[in-house]
Amino acid sequence: MAASWASTNRSCAPVRVALVREEVRELLRREPSSEEHEAIRELWKRHSIAEDNRDLPGLLSTLTEDCVYELVQTGHRWEGHEGAARFYTGLLGGFPDIVFQLTNIVIGPQGVCEEADVTGTHEAEWLGVAPTGELLAWKVTIFFPWDREQGLFRGERVYTAGLPLPG
Repeated sequence: MAASWASTNRSCAPVRVALVREEVRELLRREPSSEEHEAIRELWKRHSIAEDNRDLPGLLSTLTEDCVYELVQTGHRWEGHEGAARFYTGLLGGFPDIVFQLTNIVIGPQGVCEEADVTGTHEAEWLGVAPTGELLAWKVTIFFPWDREQGLFRGERVYTAGLPLPG
């Protein structure tokens, strides 16, 4: 079975790479405008404030219906508003005192990329990991892809460092 999947995957790989390259080219072609920059910035601020206030409806209002949340290292994915709600319910339940301290941010016509130092006490199970009761500290880089037509984020691609995640 694995050999058959591998050979199928190899035959599709050039097509997928070409599609990804074209998607990236489209993103690079986006011309910035001050109005769009302000809209993206304001939406990111609304999203961040809603997260700080544990306001799930407020968070979801900043996302497209088909949004995707992804922990890149592990491949965990949550799709749509239901998936985003599960992601936040799990994260905020697992680390109820979680704090994001922004250390860097880039805003452009493709979306937002932020870096933050994060702390939180692991008080409940998250991603299948039993709570430790420990105060943990880690770093994140999060990309919020911008949907130009809807004026909303298409989710988050999250990269972590210093937080042991299940594979």
